[in-house]
Amino acid sequence: MSRFGSRSRVGQYLSDWMPTGDESIVRADYLVVAGGGGGGWGSGAGGAGAGGVRCTKDATGGGLSVETKFVVTLGVTYTITVGGGGNGSTSPTGTGQSNGGNSVVSGTGITTITSLGGGYGSSYQNLGGTPQNNAGGNGGSGGGAAFGGTGGTFASGIGTAGQGFDGGPAGSGFSYMGCGGGGAGAIGGGTTSTTAGAGGIGIATTISGSSVYYGGGGGGENQSVNTNLALGGSGGGGNGGVRLNSTEAQNGTANRGGGGGGGTDNGISGGGEGGSGVVIIDAGVVAASTTGSPSLSGTIYTFTGSGSITF
Repeated sequence: MSRFGSRSRVGQYLSDWMPTGDESIVRADYLVVAGGGGGGWGSGAGGAGAGGVRCTKDATGGGLSVETKFVVTLGVTYTITVGGGGNGSTSPTGTGQSNGGNSVVSGTGITTITSLGGGYGSSYQNLGGTPQNNAGGNGGSGGGAAFGGTGGTFASGIGTAGQGFDGGPAGSGFSYMGCGGGGAGAIGGGTTSTTAGAGGIGIATTISGSSVYYGGGGGGENQSVNTNLALGGSGGGGNGGVRLNSTEAQNGTANRGGGGGGGTDNGISGGGEGGSGVVIIDAGVVAASTTGSPSLSGTIYTFTGSGSITF
């Protein structure tokens, strides 16, 4: 056999290979997390819902399949909007809480990617015999319900398919206990005879280079039973307040989209603030330019504030 026989076989393999036509196409992975909602404040206040989570890697919010990468067009500027966290209630009437802000990626040639801000937590207060109440807000994930004993129950907010889950629904028999806000990965927790509802868990993705949870719901407020604490969901959800030991509600974690915890009526700071969102983009190549000062690790761009990116 000729000593060039093996090289001839390699040449045959190469001659059989044909280009598929998409070798130069660049596709981008993304994580788009909206701001979490603000927690309610009062008797049995609900935790807030997490900001909506849309992701192409490992998991996405709302229990659906991962999103599809978008095709990058060289020279096109993609605008990045990062949503802020919602305000927790600071009113004696348990009102004034708000949804988180939307996070968005937009640009010519792609379908705009929008994650909706988390829904605010429900509240109940009875001031001078006049009940003040509001249901949990709808959003990327829904705000948790409140149970005001003889004052009634106030519904949880509804999450958005492909982004997050509903807030925890109010039960019966557990007076003045708040439910957990919905998370990107699970519905918010309901109340039990001893504990307010925990925040719904977020989702974990390795898009940043390591596994991180995003989109945890806020814990509900424990008004009158004991000192058990309702935890926020993994992914930045804030813990709920506890009346008997004057534990304040916690804020959602910044740049995780966590919902704020429900605040107790004898607290000072009110319902927890929502955590801000984040946008991460990895197209496998270094961008030609950016605005808004995103951090860069390899080819992974992390926007903790609004800006733009051009490849």
